[in-house]
Amino acid sequence: MSKSPRKSIVASFGLLSAELENSEATADPSPPAPAPAQSGRVGAGVIGAAHRAIGDIRAERDRLRAIVESGEGWIQDLDPLAIDSSPYPDRLPDDDPHDFERFKRSIEEEGQKVPIQVRRHPSSSDRYQVVYGHRRWRAARELGRTVRAIEVEISDLDLVLAQGIENASRQDLTWIERALFASRMDDAGIKARHIYAALSIEDAELARMRSVYRAIPADVIETIGRAPKIGRPRWLDLAKTISTAPNALQMVRAALSGTHEINDTSDHRFQVALKAVKPNSGPRNAPIPISDLSGTRLAAFIISPREVRIAAEGKEGTEFIKFIEEELPDLVERFTRSRNNHNS
Repeated sequence: MSKSPRKSIVASFGLLSAELENSEATADPSPPAPAPAQSGRVGAGVIGAAHRAIGDIRAERDRLRAIVESGEGWIQDLDPLAIDSSPYPDRLPDDDPHDFERFKRSIEEEGQKVPIQVRRHPSSSDRYQVVYGHRRWRAARELGRTVRAIEVEISDLDLVLAQGIENASRQDLTWIERALFASRMDDAGIKARHIYAALSIEDAELARMRSVYRAIPADVIETIGRAPKIGRPRWLDLAKTISTAPNALQMVRAALSGTHEINDTSDHRFQVALKAVKPNSGPRNAPIPISDLSGTRLAAFIISPREVRIAAEGKEGTEFIKFIEEELPDLVERFTRSRNNHNS
């Protein structure tokens, strides 16, 4: 290749970063206006000696974006079976597989409007690695068709930085996915100032992310998943509890080992992990599902120190409530015998 590593990092990055993977049908081929130059000095505005000025972070981010936007790439059709995923994945699996099926169907019906970005595999000259566009690559592979791709020359360092810049504009990444990506940049030896710039965060936010992924190993985070309803405070709470409670990590792993049901969600798995080390951490009066042996939901009950409420779900749930009503006299009798035996 005749192009320098810097000169072809990502072709038309403005278009590609603006085109999120779930909106391929509305591609805009016009390139973005160049980022305005930073002028003037930024005031100190630091909290403690370790904090960087926000303006410095923005300037670094703009410098990286300018590098990305300066590239020239070439579009080609590639066999998706000759492509491997990025060595620094930035997504966790979706809870709902139907989302990807809808996305794949749109590719099948309307075609791939936005090319993915690939680089030559560093250890296999006849293969490639995805820079970004993993869902488009996966869809093409499952559909058995070629994938449109821009081949770029890019180092490991610039690969994670390019992914991070793209991720900064994506709204569907959860907090823990961004933290896990920061962890992978950390593991790759990326300097903190580049992580700030790539994810558009300040050092205080990186410190919070580090407190989570250094306390909770990546395999545990991956087992829990995206957890879209779980924000930063609750991840920090779990990390703090694991860091301070003896054998907490073993307890979390044991609890998660039983969460492999088809309908299980990543938000629920997070709750399981937190309750394993902090039993009173769940939301107060949260409904607890009741299902029969086939998995059909019958009802949900809410329990408090002085009250139990059961809400039927569907026709079978109504029959279940009637059954409970009929069984109440026997339950009272069993409770009385148990209490008498305990007191005797």
